[in-house]
Amino acid sequence: MTSNATTQAPDRRRWITLVVVGLAQLMVVLDATVVNIALPSAQADLGFSDGQRQWIITAYSLAFGSLLLLGGRLSDLMGRKLTFVVGLIGFAAASALGGAADTFELLVAARALQGAFGALLAPTALAVLTTTFVIPRERARAFGVFGAIAGAGGAVGLLLGGVLTEWLDWRWNLYINVVIAAFALLGALAFIPRVARTGPRPQLDVPGTLLVSSALFALVYGFSHAETDGWDAPLTGGMLGASVVLLVAFVLWQRRATHPLLPLPIVLDRNRGAAYFSVLIAGAGMFGIFLFVTYYLQATLGYSPIQTGLAFLPMIAMLVLAAQLGTNLFVPRFGPKVLVPIGMTLGAFGMAGLTLLDASSTYAAHVLPPLMVIGFAMGTIMPASMQTATLGVDRRFAGVASAMVNTSQQVGGSIGTALLNTLAATATADFLTANAPVTAEVGVDAALAGYATAYWWGAAFFAVGAVVSAVLFRRRGQGTSTAHPAADPDARTDAPDPEPVPVA
Repeated sequence: MTSNATTQAPDRRRWITLVVVGLAQLMVVLDATVVNIALPSAQADLGFSDGQRQWIITAYSLAFGSLLLLGGRLSDLMGRKLTFVVGLIGFAAASALGGAADTFELLVAARALQGAFGALLAPTALAVLTTTFVIPRERARAFGVFGAIAGAGGAVGLLLGGVLTEWLDWRWNLYINVVIAAFALLGALAFIPRVARTGPRPQLDVPGTLLVSSALFALVYGFSHAETDGWDAPLTGGMLGASVVLLVAFVLWQRRATHPLLPLPIVLDRNRGAAYFSVLIAGAGMFGIFLFVTYYLQATLGYSPIQTGLAFLPMIAMLVLAAQLGTNLFVPRFGPKVLVPIGMTLGAFGMAGLTLLDASSTYAAHVLPPLMVIGFAMGTIMPASMQTATLGVDRRFAGVASAMVNTSQQVGGSIGTALLNTLAATATADFLTANAPVTAEVGVDAALAGYATAYWWGAAFFAVGAVVSAVLFRRRGQGTSTAHPAADPDARTDAPDPEPVPVA
């Protein structure tokens, strides 16, 4: 491959582009948690039942998770700028519709639309970043910022949701996206370059799209159903089984498709496979942290929503610090084979620290230290993994490779939430059975036992992640293979390919 990265001057607008795609990424990631705190107020206003409440969250995650690979491929086929602008406008419109919803059904529909346009927007934002920053040092800095946003967005959503719900109205948890999208849209129109299409018009792999979208829908739905109805529910097993069958069919189809949706060399590369797995583990741990620490702070320590959100700020600060140190100093020097396992190990220690919390624990002495360790761990894992996951990929497939990053995080979050919730609920029920009759004190201790079980399993996730990432990532200097699938000669090329930078 011949590179023009050294002869073509970098776009001076690239740092403003980073701000624009960062805003879009923040909007998509925080929307996974910002609505959670608003649910009780929305339920009181619209009058839906406890059983219906889960669909406000599930509708978003189902649409987002199942359409991510399609969204990433569309950005490859339609062009980054057009796809990005369409995603922003659609996400803002869906958010406005949800904020104005006067019925439960309309709110669920709006959340599903948010997820659909989020699936278009998230991989496109990462693909824009991938194809904008081609100089290794600048690429590291940009991915440090982007990875920090991806890791911290959930915690920011908790804080923002608490502030908006307490000070304004639950509807502003949705309207706020219109404000963010407006700024991002102005920046996108002004600063993201539009590149003319070269070559014949590319084609979309329709059978592959249907197979993988159905598989991801069944996977996310299965884990969501397990969270609410249990692992032994027929629908849970049926959906998870169907997802496995559909994923196998998708892989078999990709091996013979003329224009594959996801060329297999992209994911079969050892470094990229390790990166996707690391993002999945980090997603599982991250959502588990937000869920159970939020429960603990509010139900056990009596924190308000705003206080709960503020309690996560030191964790975010450590995440940002680790992201910048890692991508600017440690990844170029040591590579992800060293850095990601260290982050996973820190995550395991931080989770283990949370198991010591009890009803008499204090924030400063007992909650803050493990949260800061976990924040540093996430900032060590996410940027290095995200950078490696898209490194050396042919620009024609930058969108779908980026979508795999978001898919890994989304699937990890779904798996982590369902597994940890089920394990915590089982531990709580066992504690109550063993300590009958149930008093208020026993109820508190039972909840703490459930949280501790979830934290131990979260620590186990990170421990497995440490071992697998240490084994799979190549040593620094061996590099990441460049994916140039020959199966799609008509794919759109946005710009000359940068030479792969061996950071692993």
